[in-house]
Amino acid sequence: MSDYQFKNDLEEFSYSLGLTISSNLMQSGVKDIDALQFLAGLQDTFAGNKPKINFETANQILQMFMAAQNDEEAARNLEEGLMFLSQNIQNKDVIETESGLQYIVIKAGYGINPSIDDEVKCHYHGTLLNGTVFDSSVERRQPAIFPVNGVIQGWTEALEMMPVGAKWRLFIPSDLAYGSEGAGGLIGPNVTLIFDVELLEIL
Repeated sequence: MSDYQFKNDLEEFSYSLGLTISSNLMQSGVKDIDALQFLAGLQDTFAGNKPKINFETANQILQMFMAAQNDEEAARNLEEGLMFLSQNIQNKDVIETESGLQYIVIKAGYGINPSIDDEVKCHYHGTLLNGTVFDSSVERRQPAIFPVNGVIQGWTEALEMMPVGAKWRLFIPSDLAYGSEGAGGLIGPNVTLIFDVELLEIL
């Protein structure tokens, strides 16, 4: 519970709703808003006032604005990823495959390689180029189980080359990850991803 004391239950509910809605908007890709106009839209709706824009037009504006923002972000992310990968390959420890996947062997394995039809148990730690963690079984302290053919292309390619017990650092170009669509939240369009992946077991 919060230390802040609301005047009544409606205040507490309203604030909680604002937090939840804003968090959901950010996760869906909304990076910035004019808070005053956002509140004006809420107030007009709940007060029953005639809106300044009809709902059909509002939906069109939302789609056009988000598409424009997405295109701009996609171009920026693609350029950033290509620059990173071109510099990264200069590292003598980095290996690049024909697809453009780059990786470093952190720990050599000892077992067999999984096939495309296998299910595997892995520990992984995923970050953006700036070091932001977006997903990590290591932090959850719970290995993940999934089919080799049920993950992003860069993972599938790497897993088929990794012997059990191996730990690799993968540098995955956007076209081998989530592409121009992204994956919502922290993974925007055309984002290059970095994963530390340890293949624990073939099931």
